[in-house]
Amino acid sequence: MFDPAMRRIIEGPLDRVGRWLALAGLSANAVTVGGFAIGGGAAVALAFQHYWLALALILLNRVADGLDGAIARHAGITDLGGYLDIVLDFLFYSGAVFGFAVGRPDQALAAAFLIFSFVGTGSAFLAYAVMAAKRALTTEIRGRKSLYYIGGLAEGTETIAAFVALCLFPDWFAWIAYGFGAACWLTTLARILAAVQEFGE
Repeated sequence: MFDPAMRRIIEGPLDRVGRWLALAGLSANAVTVGGFAIGGGAAVALAFQHYWLALALILLNRVADGLDGAIARHAGITDLGGYLDIVLDFLFYSGAVFGFAVGRPDQALAAAFLIFSFVGTGSAFLAYAVMAAKRALTTEIRGRKSLYYIGGLAEGTETIAAFVALCLFPDWFAWIAYGFGAACWLTTLARILAAVQEFGE
């Protein structure tokens, strides 16, 4: 929901850094994989209840997620880059929640619900992109991407806000997980309805 507004704020600085890194020869895929490794460190930090470290690593992961696209726009967008970007993003999201559950097993039910909710948003997003590609539909509502991006109530900005809140207020995990999970299901429903409208015979 807030991704377009956030994109307007960060696009300029990311683009300048991305152009410089592309000229320096750094590949977008290397940044994607490196960012995922940092995100894995965040999950480990969450498992050991080192919430401030986890917060720093989560934010670094998100910076890398923005930079890989900026580099790709200057060096050339590839199908493999788009594939790695979205797959590793979804693994990072679920991995962070799993890491929290490892550290706080009493919150495992709320964590399971949130991961379940991520499956809904992720599958609705990717299935829509597949059908859109079959019909040669394109959009640049989220900038130039390697696959079709359909928006929703719970997108990247909202997910990171939820993760920041989880690190700052770990004792509120259940409330945040159930609340954000509900937003994810509203997003999933909206995407399904959009697919019915767009792809229905």
